[in-house]
Amino acid sequence: MSRTQKVILFILSIGVICMCALVAGSAYQLWQKPLGPVLQLPTNTFAPFSTFPPTWTVLAGENNSPVNIGTAPAPMATASPPAPLCGGPTEMTILAIGSSHRVDSYLYGLADVIRLVRVDFVNANVMIMSLPRDLYVEIPDISDHDGITHGKLNQPYFYGNPGMGYYDGPGEGPGLMARTLAYNFGAQPDHYIAINMAIFIKIVDAVGGITVDLPQAVDARYVENPENQRNIVFPAGINYLNGNNALLLARLRPSGVFDRVKAQNQVLCGLYDKLVSSSVVGDIPGIINAFKDNVQTDLSPEEISQLSCLGTQLKGSDIVFLNWPEDLFVGTRVDDPVLERTFIWDVDFILMREYVDAFARGDWPAAEQAASSGTAGFTPKSFCD
Repeated sequence: MSRTQKVILFILSIGVICMCALVAGSAYQLWQKPLGPVLQLPTNTFAPFSTFPPTWTVLAGENNSPVNIGTAPAPMATASPPAPLCGGPTEMTILAIGSSHRVDSYLYGLADVIRLVRVDFVNANVMIMSLPRDLYVEIPDISDHDGITHGKLNQPYFYGNPGMGYYDGPGEGPGLMARTLAYNFGAQPDHYIAINMAIFIKIVDAVGGITVDLPQAVDARYVENPENQRNIVFPAGINYLNGNNALLLARLRPSGVFDRVKAQNQVLCGLYDKLVSSSVVGDIPGIINAFKDNVQTDLSPEEISQLSCLGTQLKGSDIVFLNWPEDLFVGTRVDDPVLERTFIWDVDFILMREYVDAFARGDWPAAEQAASSGTAGFTPKSFCD
């Protein structure tokens, strides 16, 4: 090989290396790029009260004894905290929304299901808080549209999505919902994911249906809207559900909204059990890839991979649903400029902010304290055991 040929080969090699580096860098950027508009929430200025309701546990390590400030305590050696699993962050809070829209788009639709999901990558657990959609809240950032300042909690998602054109802030419908939760309750989700009814049905069918174990029969023949009536009764015990029936069970409320939330928890756990089953777990990457363009989310492929990795390492008891004390909520009606005379829940928002703040820290009231106070309590319960 001549000297000229060697020089040309060297230059070509450098070019190939640079091209590979550029491709790798671009792929890495795509791996970390959010799949949708990101949330941009205002700083939380809520300061928790120093006292908790009777159903609350004292925070671990809390000490109410006087502190001697005359002498600085000697520094104590502390063990390094364990590294987060799956390369994830220490924790991640996700706003999860189930949209009432029945087609494969997100132009419209109310937030039929509203959950905050706290994922702990260090302790390998998940806490899920449901927020009632009939709470009457202040909705920020859209008052220049027909003077709308308040509405039910399921409406900010509707107003924020592109079809309405009411909101031009970050995050579209999930963004306005997140800002509403932050404004009213101090919630600070890191990310969001919203799924409409049509996609939920397809996801359940894609995994071959789900199994739920119902403690009592659920009658689907009598619902408020005659157009949604089905000649179906879900018997107590094991039920095998396709996508349509899983959605129907999750939306029924024959005994009230709180039983509806419990049924939704059963459906979510049935879906989780199926996803981590030996027959499906290997197909999770393909399922995610097939549906990632059909959901609203600002998660990146990297974050989805981290969540999928952690999900395969959880036991059923590691997934905890938090149940609100039902006696906190009193049904009433208000005159709303859009909904007219409409049903809402009357509730102490300051107390709800306390609960949301504790949830963000990974704490919740103890069941035994709730029992001693004479209320059902905001107690944790796992349906995924």
